[in-house]
Amino acid sequence: MAVNLLVDLGQRFGADVLAQARARADRAGYRLLRVDAPDERLAAWIDWQFAPSWWSAEACAGSAWYAERDGEIVGFVAFGARNLPFPWLRAYRDAAGVGVFGPYGVAEAERGSGIGAALLDAALCSLAPTYAQALIPAVGDERLSAMYARRTGARIVERFTYDVPRARAVILASGSGTNAQNVIDHVSRGDLALDLVGVLTNKADAFVLERARTAGVPTDTVVWARGTESRAQFDARVIETLARHEPDLVLLLGWMHLLPAEFLQRFPQTLNVHPAFLPFDPRAELVTMPDGSQIPAFRGAHAPEATAAAGVAWAGASVHRVTVEVDRGGILVRTPVRLARGASVDDVAAAIHPLEYAAVPKAIRRWLFERAAAQD
Repeated sequence: MAVNLLVDLGQRFGADVLAQARARADRAGYRLLRVDAPDERLAAWIDWQFAPSWWSAEACAGSAWYAERDGEIVGFVAFGARNLPFPWLRAYRDAAGVGVFGPYGVAEAERGSGIGAALLDAALCSLAPTYAQALIPAVGDERLSAMYARRTGARIVERFTYDVPRARAVILASGSGTNAQNVIDHVSRGDLALDLVGVLTNKADAFVLERARTAGVPTDTVVWARGTESRAQFDARVIETLARHEPDLVLLLGWMHLLPAEFLQRFPQTLNVHPAFLPFDPRAELVTMPDGSQIPAFRGAHAPEATAAAGVAWAGASVHRVTVEVDRGGILVRTPVRLARGASVDDVAAAIHPLEYAAVPKAIRRWLFERAAAQD
């Protein structure tokens, strides 16, 4: 169960309150900064501190305040995002007088310092010149809801559950299937509104087949007979086999073949997990990390090897929509992780795998929410 809250902005959150918030932050050793366009460093910091989440995408959809101490980000609050595709916002999409507040978060070490209160005031004051009310959406914690009521006068205007229509999903995998098992486990626990209708592999001995059979999920194997058939013929067999399952969603969880345009035309709702921290901008060849440094956007089949060879201080995992351009589709969830100096390929893989296991279910939930919103 979650709630939507409304705050009457009125005269309560004016320029004087914003000035007081900034002064309080200054006295406590913080600096408040406002951004009105996507900020790559802030987005990466959000992905790092609040993983797994898609808060960074929401922050990039509007404006944000963030707090720094000694040059490091310690907290943020987003505000003013429009056209976010979530079902709990359906009643407010065309409400001209209501601005969206959040997401909002402070690094654990800084909680209780007062910086959170300053950020809260700054965001509401920044909404007040344009909107009569602020919507604080999808609050699932009663204590947090009570804090908003106490500090802002927020009131509950809607209660809801996160129920979404179920979707038929097929997993494509080429190896042992640990990510597939992760999804199977979440579905079996009722954590994901998916009906797993098939697992398809391109290797007859892939252990993912055993995982699927144990879970009672139908399996298919389509092996490329390289000596007797063209790549186009193999792709056509994959498409034909997959089409029999009539999936709403295709999950690439370690699928080691590039997909042709014909596949994506038939199955446009296809997601992939990639073992690197990808930039939101599909054209970018570099990605900004939480500390402001930049590393290559390690796209392609050998991202962990490339990460280790480059000797960079960061790695990550991303779940993105699949397009004909390799690893350049829209990102649903991504998470960075620090690496020890001199990390090997095995070290990189060990750091990335837990990120993937957390990010994939979260990305599927986002996809389900966006699908539900599109069906309204």
